[in-house]
Amino acid sequence: MDHGPVTEWREDEKTSKIKSRIGIWMFLGYSIVYAVFIIFNVVNPKLMGMDIGMLNLAIIFGFGLIVLALVMAVIYNALCGSAEEKALKLEKLEKLEKKHSEKIHGEGGHK
Repeated sequence: MDHGPVTEWREDEKTSKIKSRIGIWMFLGYSIVYAVFIIFNVVNPKLMGMDIGMLNLAIIFGFGLIVLALVMAVIYNALCGSAEEKALKLEKLEKLEKKHSEKIHGEGGHK
């Protein structure tokens, strides 16, 4: 019993570019931070082995990368959600303007 999709899934041309741009910039930012982590590990492993409390710097930096990824995911979701809401409001406004324009032109044509 295929009842079809519950919601309509389509690519939104208005927001896909901005979502891609945000995603690319966030990926580049994260890649830079990750590259710094790797460079520190390769160039100066003793620095990364330095104890800070009960953990060493490499473990703290690694968990920091995980937390950064989660925070960036939340930020990405908020920015994309905001862009989608703006696009939806703009689409509704355009529909209202079109309906209003048709109403005005329709009344003017009958006189």
